Amino acid sequence: MTRAASKTTTAQQHPDTTRRDLAGKLVVEGIGTFFLVFTIGTAVHSGSALAPLAIGAALMVMIYAGGHISGGHYNPAVTLAALVRGRIGLIAAAAYWIVQVVAGLVAALIVRLVLGGPAASSSLDPSGRPLTNALIAEFLFTFALAYVVMNVATSADHPNNSFYGLAIGFTVAAGAVAVGGISGGVFNPAVLFGGLVMGLFGASTLVYLIVQLLAGALAGLAFRMLNPNDA
Repeated sequence: MTRAASKTTTAQQHPDTTRRDLAGKLVVEGIGTFFLVFTIGTAVHSGSALAPLAIGAALMVMIYAGGHISGGHYNPAVTLAALVRGRIGLIAAAAYWIVQVVAGLVAALIVRLVLGGPAASSSLDPSGRPLTNALIAEFLFTFALAYVVMNVATSADHPNNSFYGLAIGFTVAAGAVAVGGISGGVFNPAVLFGGLVMGLFGASTLVYLIVQLLAGALAGLAFRMLNPNDA
């Protein structure tokens, strides 16, 4: 999500260099998404009240670890925001999406292996709430997450800042606390698919994918409208 990592490569670069650069970014995206989903599965299963903090912290440290290489998206909705914002090309974005989803699924399978079965289905699954409420909650905090990422990690007004990982991680932690009981606090399609495998969500939550991607796209558009000179 840092500017140096998220700028698209130029046509003058050697194709082999471009492929190597993209491969490195994909490895980083895979590692970061894996540990995010793994932390979610194990933290939620623990039943600890500190689970939202653990999840936000995991995202934060993975962003600091890999943001300078891949941009540290770890979230297809954030990658879509970066695409709309103009910080990543379509081919690279599609590769990010594949790696993020696959990494989330692998993490989910390992969580099930470690825990000996599916996590408690009541941990994050919204219960006794209308689906509309859950969709609104998912839209708002997915938008907030992608909007924060675009502003703290890609804005020319924040060159070489040191707070972007903390801001992004705490956005997720805040969302998990605020609306976790309403929607499950997903905010990430890779987490959604991983959560389905782990037994954290029911099949009805697949509809979250629509509002998460819509929120990511709108966050990218909002950044462009508010920062017309920040190409």
